[in-house]
Amino acid sequence: MELVLALGIGILTSSGVWLILRPRTFQVILGLSLLSYAVNLFIYAIGRLKVDAPPIVGAVAGAASQYDDPLPQALVLTAIVISFAMTALLLVVLLASRGITGTDHVDGDDGE
Repeated sequence: MELVLALGIGILTSSGVWLILRPRTFQVILGLSLLSYAVNLFIYAIGRLKVDAPPIVGAVAGAASQYDDPLPQALVLTAIVISFAMTALLLVVLLASRGITGTDHVDGDDGE
């Protein structure tokens, strides 16, 4: 399980970095989205991978290691909402920039 998660985080991170380095703005936005997904998986993995562990409900009776940690889940849920808003804002800026400059290159030049 840990190996699959680590490979998934690595593939998402490397794909995101590769897309961020591309010259078109839409590819940069996709790269930022992939990086945010990789960070979300990383935050979730930090909270210990437990299968079939009950959540903390009410008073904790016993060792805290027997329960699932709700903090990484709350952080990831908040990060998903923030990344959705960031992506929507970037798409609006992309459309405005393309309307003004007539191109979707990051530096505003087609390279011709």
